[in-house]
Amino acid sequence: MRRQELWKGLVAGSAAGLAGAIAMTQFQNLWSKAAEKVKANGSGKSSDGSGQETEKEDATMKVAGKGAEVAGYNLSHEEKKKAAPIVHYGFGTAMGALYGTLTELGPREVRHHPVLSGMGFGSVLFAGADEIAVPSLGLSPKPGDTPVSSHIYALASHLVYGATAGAVRRMVRAVI
Repeated sequence: MRRQELWKGLVAGSAAGLAGAIAMTQFQNLWSKAAEKVKANGSGKSSDGSGQETEKEDATMKVAGKGAEVAGYNLSHEEKKKAAPIVHYGFGTAMGALYGTLTELGPREVRHHPVLSGMGFGSVLFAGADEIAVPSLGLSPKPGDTPVSSHIYALASHLVYGATAGAVRRMVRAVI
């Protein structure tokens, strides 16, 4: 019987993680649009010295590029840009699967507060992934080299991910 419950947690968590990643992306898009209105030069672009603007590679683009290199391919900047959402949504789904499984194994109280437990998971994910793993792998600057506003943005994004994942996990789990 426990195996079936873990399976249900894995499935519900995967769906929740994907939904959380989608909500996180939408939140980030809204945040970016608002930031552009506040700051005229909020495009995320920098000059490459040629007078033209070049878009920076984020961590998901770097992971897509490194993954392709392992498979024997080199991706252009545009190909990395197209592959980046696959990395983002894939990671969000995988982390949701972990969350769903942990929730099945955790205390009953965790299951009774899905949004709070989801936000807790999102906070841990922010600390573990954004603040430790991503910089340690050289995919982003060290936390001390990043403005506080960037940390607030990332934490808020992960809280949206977690709240969404918690609510969706509970709904899906109730159905299966």
